[in-house]
Amino acid sequence: MVHVFNMDDLYAAVDTNSGSVHILDKLTYELLKDENFRNSDKVKEISNKHGEADTKEALSEINELIENGSLYTKDLHVKKNFKTVVKAMCLNVAHDCNLKCNYCFASQGNFGGKAMLMPFEVGKKAFDYLVANSGHRRNLEVDFFGGEPLMNFEVVKQLVEYGRELEKTHDKHFRFTITTNGMLLNDEIIDYINENMDNCVLSLDGRKEVNDRMRRTANDKGSYDIIMDNFKKLVEKRDNKVYYLRGTFTNYNLDFAEDVKHMHEEGFKILSMEPVVTDESLPYAITAKDIPLIKDEYEKLAKYMLEEAKKDNAFQFFHFYLDLDKGPCIYKRSVGCGAGSEYLAVTPEGHFYPCHQFVGEEEYIIGNVDDGILRPEVAEEYSCITVDTKEACNNCWAKYFCSGGCHANAIHFSGDVHKPYAVGCELEKKRVECSIYLKAKLAELED
Repeated sequence: MVHVFNMDDLYAAVDTNSGSVHILDKLTYELLKDENFRNSDKVKEISNKHGEADTKEALSEINELIENGSLYTKDLHVKKNFKTVVKAMCLNVAHDCNLKCNYCFASQGNFGGKAMLMPFEVGKKAFDYLVANSGHRRNLEVDFFGGEPLMNFEVVKQLVEYGRELEKTHDKHFRFTITTNGMLLNDEIIDYINENMDNCVLSLDGRKEVNDRMRRTANDKGSYDIIMDNFKKLVEKRDNKVYYLRGTFTNYNLDFAEDVKHMHEEGFKILSMEPVVTDESLPYAITAKDIPLIKDEYEKLAKYMLEEAKKDNAFQFFHFYLDLDKGPCIYKRSVGCGAGSEYLAVTPEGHFYPCHQFVGEEEYIIGNVDDGILRPEVAEEYSCITVDTKEACNNCWAKYFCSGGCHANAIHFSGDVHKPYAVGCELEKKRVECSIYLKAKLAELED
């Protein structure tokens, strides 16, 4: 399967199964965009337009790529062939929040239940389970999440200390992340995060009016003026350690490239802007009718990033990062989401869920910190899902870039983990195209 696309003056072809990306001239692009390019009438049409000699040369180059296995390669049909181990946990240390964001999938922090904080003993048992079930894997990931995890900051510190003790006795290495809305950040907490967190995710939706429309305080005021200064201070003191300034865009700000631009102009260099995923009946929801506008906005963002790079003012955008040289192995690209098998979410009570987006839906509880996994059939089912088990993925050129997408989104929108979230699929394909465009154009600058 081969996908060809054009963006500005860039023409490209993506070979689905090999992952090869080819930058084309216009003649080769016109041949490949019609899979019947070997048809004599098609060749004659192209020859009349571009000349017989150039057309023959292009066909020769296409055939050479086919022969060397980088174009029209065969389907891989990867199957699960080894036992997975737990390598990551999302610790919901706080089912409570000091903001009441309109779009919050966690029901404004409490996940549809009562507000509560995780006791240290629950987190300690979760760490013990992670270490005991991680096999020979040395590097382990823990994300302190909520609600707002800084509402339980003392327990976060206790758990980090406990994790460091486990590292010494079990030859493991913990990589800690914290996701925060920034409301409780102060000098002490900022210094602690920068010293102990390998990554931190900072929630801001962009421009003040956009952020404050959805991310409001308990007394119904905007949060922007409080958190912007806090985030700037944290990032300034973070040196070269990783962080993400992460926003959510909704139907209210489909011009979200302006929000990314705003965050960049405020001095932030590592950015993410995610489409809201919610009930399509809500006024701020993103639906299929919004896809054309969003695709245009992604193109606008890619072109802005290119112009900034030309001015030595480059920045990173999470969804446009594409490693075409040293990306994950084909197994990982086929299976993708590790929910329920490689990744678990843990609630303050100690319940295990396949991931944080299932928390609060009791039918998805699969175990707990005391008894371990009580529904291994769920983990087994999820770990066996590949792009080959999803009918919608079979004929999708981008399947090895998204690996079939998010299990939770699939279930919440179709009721079937094997049916991907269609809107998400369309947006992902556009992001891949923009990533390739940007990578190719930046390579031209280096030359």
